[in-house]
Amino acid sequence: MKDLPKISESEQLVMKNVWTSNPATANHIVEALSETTTWKPKTIKTLLNRLVNKGALGYKKSGREYHYYPLIEEDVFVRAESRSFLRRVFGGSMKPMLATMVENEDLSSEDIQELKRILEKKK
Repeated sequence: MKDLPKISESEQLVMKNVWTSNPATANHIVEALSETTTWKPKTIKTLLNRLVNKGALGYKKSGREYHYYPLIEEDVFVRAESRSFLRRVFGGSMKPMLATMVENEDLSSEDIQELKRILEKKK
């Protein structure tokens, strides 16, 4: 697997929007992110250009519109980010991470059952 580009938190918000609305026009992305952030349209377009330059997004021009599409699958990105987090924060060890999360977060009965099901499947 080729190395994934480093994507900032702001760029991740843009990527999530494109993963949800693939392909997405620049105007659609600007409109969607303007509802949830205080970013100006120029800022969002700068983030789009950065993601294109990093190889995370591709685009097709249709008339005056740009249609963006992901070059990285969301699940591949999430897996890579999870591994990176695990290495950086917990030295790559799963057990202390799970213990920390379970002990410090409020879990519903459904959450607990789902975790049990996942762990049982791993046996």
